[in-house]
Amino acid sequence: MDPKPAAKTASKSSDRSASKRPQAKSARRRSREAALQGLYQWLVTGDDVATIDAHMRELDEFDKVDRAHFDALLNGCILEAADLDAVLSRHVDRKTTELSPIEHGVLMIGAYELKHCMDIPYRVVINEAVELAKSFGGTDGHKYVNGVLDRSAVDLRPVEVAARSAKTNTAAAVAPDTLK
Repeated sequence: MDPKPAAKTASKSSDRSASKRPQAKSARRRSREAALQGLYQWLVTGDDVATIDAHMRELDEFDKVDRAHFDALLNGCILEAADLDAVLSRHVDRKTTELSPIEHGVLMIGAYELKHCMDIPYRVVINEAVELAKSFGGTDGHKYVNGVLDRSAVDLRPVEVAARSAKTNTAAAVAPDTLK
């Protein structure tokens, strides 16, 4: 029996398992997670933002957070809660106050980023919100978050959404011609 094929197979399987390892969380993702925890506390207890902020900064892993992004998310979401809820209310099936605090917080973060963080592509904003909902929310909450933010993106970033849609439609129209 030739040992080379076995070595080749072992190499491929180790490459595959290496690619399945979870990547380290970025500082931005950690800031979203911390902001979500703070928003959850705010939505459930009604504590003031200074108390929540101080509590979040005491957490063990806070030193790995993008502090500027965390500050923008926590303070911005609380300060603009009524405006963000107005945007979201056009696309949810019930009052935002009736949403679970986790999904409500995730949606607020997503809407805030869609509205204010133009350096983050809208698809990334939605994906990050979906990942938050998968990690912290209910079983199918991420699907709900995805749908609501996808529709909210049309309101908050119409040019970016239209450009992506046009690009996707162009690619779909061109693809069949290349098969001839």
